[in-house]
Amino acid sequence: MDFIANNLGTVTFFILILAIILSNVFSVKQQTAVIIERLGKFHSVRKAGLNMKVPFIDSKVFTMNLRIQQLDVNVETKTKDDVFVKTKISVQYQVLEHSVYKAFYELQNPQTQLTSYIFDVVRAEVPKMKLDDVFEKKDNIAIAIKQELQDAMEGYGYFIVKALVTDIDPAEEVKEAMNRINAAERAKIAAAYEADAEKIKIVARASAEAESKKLQGQGIADQRREIARGLEESVKLLNGVNIGSQEASALIVVTQHYDTLQAVGASTKSNLILLPNTPSAANDMMYNTIASFVAAKDTAEKM
Repeated sequence: MDFIANNLGTVTFFILILAIILSNVFSVKQQTAVIIERLGKFHSVRKAGLNMKVPFIDSKVFTMNLRIQQLDVNVETKTKDDVFVKTKISVQYQVLEHSVYKAFYELQNPQTQLTSYIFDVVRAEVPKMKLDDVFEKKDNIAIAIKQELQDAMEGYGYFIVKALVTDIDPAEEVKEAMNRINAAERAKIAAAYEADAEKIKIVARASAEAESKKLQGQGIADQRREIARGLEESVKLLNGVNIGSQEASALIVVTQHYDTLQAVGASTKSNLILLPNTPSAANDMMYNTIASFVAAKDTAEKM
């Protein structure tokens, strides 16, 4: 106790020196850099880890963030077809580790500088495009922004990682008009498809009907051919029992006449037409039928 009391001043001095030394020992976090100035002048850039500065002479003036950062900028401008549109631009940038000195000392406000370049590029590119092209070619706008910023900011120690057009927002009435146009276009396409479908149905029905008529005509032709063959056989049979061709034909006509009457009478909804029933009716009917066929043949040959 006497020793401490006698050397209190010395102990206090050493404790003070130790406190000063410890207060000037500092750590720098990962992905950051600390700028050290000595007597107001740039001295060094301290990187991640344990570092030390000279007491009373060195001072930490700024901690620079080396992570990728993002700046969002909203720009309103007019398109080529005179539509005002708001575009949101997101720029991702990073301070280069070997250019911390330039990034801190050569730019007063880097985000303001970036914003100015973004406004300049957007207001130069968008007025060249129509509204639809702005949506379709937004990647071209983003590429132009990235290229312009890279050329301008690289000399200040900034690297432009990516530029994105994240939102395109025209006026509300313009969006409503675009929706109506889109709906009308889709209705037009739907109508065209419906018309094509109806056309296919009509063609199919016409084709089916034509095929039906064709088959029906072939059936009628085959039927008449068989009737003619039957009549021919009937005439030959009647000739075999000494009945002349004229009488045989008249008999066949009368027989078919009664067959027709029987077929008509079989239906309850048929209209019956009674022909003259005289002894010469069969011959008259036959002659009239033959005359009709001959006249039809002559007319067809003249045509």
